[in-house]
Amino acid sequence: MPFLGQDWRSPGWSWIKTEDGWKRFEYFNHKLGDNINELSLEELDNDKENVYVGDVCEVAAKKRKKDFFNNNTKSQFLFQERWIYVQKESTRERHGYCTLGEAFNRLDFSSAIQDVRRFNYVVNLLQLIAKSQLTSLSGAAQKNYFNVLEKIVRKVLDDHQNPRLIKALLNDLSSTLCILIREVGKSVLIGNINIWVCRLETILNWQQQLNNLQIPKQVSNGMTLSDLPLHMQNNILYKFSDACDIINLGQATPTLHMLSEDRHLWKKLCQFHFAEKQFCRHLILSEKGHVDWKLMFFTLQKYYPQKEQYGDTLQFCKHCSILFWNDRHLALIFKDSGHPCTANDPDSCLTPVSPQHFIDLFKF
Repeated sequence: MPFLGQDWRSPGWSWIKTEDGWKRFEYFNHKLGDNINELSLEELDNDKENVYVGDVCEVAAKKRKKDFFNNNTKSQFLFQERWIYVQKESTRERHGYCTLGEAFNRLDFSSAIQDVRRFNYVVNLLQLIAKSQLTSLSGAAQKNYFNVLEKIVRKVLDDHQNPRLIKALLNDLSSTLCILIREVGKSVLIGNINIWVCRLETILNWQQQLNNLQIPKQVSNGMTLSDLPLHMQNNILYKFSDACDIINLGQATPTLHMLSEDRHLWKKLCQFHFAEKQFCRHLILSEKGHVDWKLMFFTLQKYYPQKEQYGDTLQFCKHCSILFWNDRHLALIFKDSGHPCTANDPDSCLTPVSPQHFIDLFKF
C-alpha cells in the first residue's frame, strides 16, 4: 500500500536524556519554541538568531544547521559506519553506482592515519589519487582529501616519523596541480581557479616546512640499538622490506653499515620483491664474478613494480560487495566481521585491497 508524507526511513527527531526523562532536542531555546507567538516585534528584531515565526523558523533552523556543517571544513563527514557498499550498476533494489569520491568520504581515513599499521597504506592511496584521479573527485571529496592531507603533514611535523613518504606525496601532488593550473580549460576543475592556486601555495608551504624539519637527537640512558648483540641487529635488518630504510639505518653506526652491505641481505630483498625470471634478464656480476644483489635490486626496480606490504589494509567482502576497515581487536573480542555480512563464514569471503585495487574498484 503506498504511503503519503515523509519517507518512513527518516531518522525522526533527536532526543536527549535528562533528569526528568527523555526530551526532544531543539536547536533553538525552548522558550522561543513554546512562546514564539508571545514575543513582541522588538524582541524579534533584537534576537541574535533572527528567529522567524511559523514555517520561516523551521527553514532558518535547517539552513543554519546546513551552513554550520558546510563551514566547518575541519570536521569530517558525519558517517559513523566504516564500510561502504560498492555498486557498479543499477538494479531493481538499488539505482546508481558508487564513485571514488563517495568511498573516500564514507571510509574513515582520518582515524586510519593515527594507526601506525594503516599510515603507509593511506599515504600511498593519496599518492595514487594525486597522480591520476584528483579531478575525478567531487568537491566534497576534494575538501576531505586536503583535510586528511593536512592532518598527515601536521602529524609528521609533530612526531618526526615518515617524512620521506610525505615528501614524495607532496612532490607528486604539486606536479599535478601545476599541470592542472597551467592547462586550465583543457581539463574540468571543480571550483574556482583561485582555490587551486591557494591549494598549490599551501602544498609549497608544507614542502618548505618538511625540508626545514630538524629531527632532534634522542638522548637515552637505557639500551640502544647499537647495544644489542650483532646477530639481533642483523635479524632486525632482515625484517625490512624497504631498501631506503636499510640504507638509512646503515648510516647510523659503522657496525650497521657493515651489516647493511651484506650480499645475502640484498639477495633476500630481491627475492621478496621480484621473480626469478626477472633476475635472469638483468643479471649483474661484480669484479669477483659474484652477483651484485644490491645493484641488481636498484636495477630491477626501474623495470618492475615492487611488492607492496602493509600492516593493515581495507578489506573487500566478495559475498556482500562491501568495502570496509576490519578492526582485528573487535573481531577477536566480539566476533564482529566489521560490516553487516550475511555469509556463514565471513572470513573466507574477505580479500585485502591494495591502493591500486581500491582505485580500480571504481573504474566503470
